[in-house]
Amino acid sequence: MKKDVLIDIKGIYRQDGEQDQVELVTTGSYYKRNGDYYIAYDESEMTGFEGTRTVLRVEGSQRVTLSRSGSTKSQLIIERGVRHQCHYDTGYGAMTIGVSGDRVSADLDDHGGRLQFSYSLDVNTSLASENEVFINVRESAGAPA
Repeated sequence: MKKDVLIDIKGIYRQDGEQDQVELVTTGSYYKRNGDYYIAYDESEMTGFEGTRTVLRVEGSQRVTLSRSGSTKSQLIIERGVRHQCHYDTGYGAMTIGVSGDRVSADLDDHGGRLQFSYSLDVNTSLASENEVFINVRESAGAPA
């Protein structure tokens, strides 16, 4: 089961008392492998990661692994109540950051669905940002992947 889908993404980022929000609708692919759902899409200039492929691996409602490959390479593991040390490429250089998962909520089936997760990033245990991501995946006839 690999489907061409439309993906609605809304990201909210809080840093130093400021809040920024990005909303994006893109095409991509959606599939299930070994019980986990995968959402894959190409980033655009709007997100600042042009030339990068993002793949989200959703393991139930407990863990999301966000992997980026291409012009930037990163892997963030978001797991509720757990802090992971992860590789993050800013586009200007790579670093190891702490990723603390606050919430993971997935309502996905073979046709698509919703995924929400929130996490905080830290550098040397100092809070860098708090992040929320809302994703809606829906089937699209003929959407290119």
